[in-house]
Amino acid sequence: MRLVIAAVCLAFAAMPAYAQDKKDKEPTAAQKKQQTRMKECNERAGDKKGDERKKFMSACLKGGSTAPTAAQKEQQGRMKDCNKQASDKKLKGDERKKFMSTCLKG
Repeated sequence: MRLVIAAVCLAFAAMPAYAQDKKDKEPTAAQKKQQTRMKECNERAGDKKGDERKKFMSACLKGGSTAPTAAQKEQQGRMKDCNKQASDKKLKGDERKKFMSTCLKG
């Protein structure tokens, strides 16, 4: 029991010195860059919440753009149009897949 008490006292005595060492260390250049990136991404995230915010922050911190490119916007528009046409024609299963494939190619 005395040994346990002595170990606990020794651990508490060493804690302030350990904490002081941690406080005196300056962040590395990589850490400063990451902190800056985190701050900027957090500001750009604005009012996003939940999964939308997680997705945005992940892309932003990796340095990726979260805005769709012109090609992505064009593809999304084509997908929307083809999807509407397939629904209007009431296509299902393999027939729908085949139609979507040809429609999306141009």
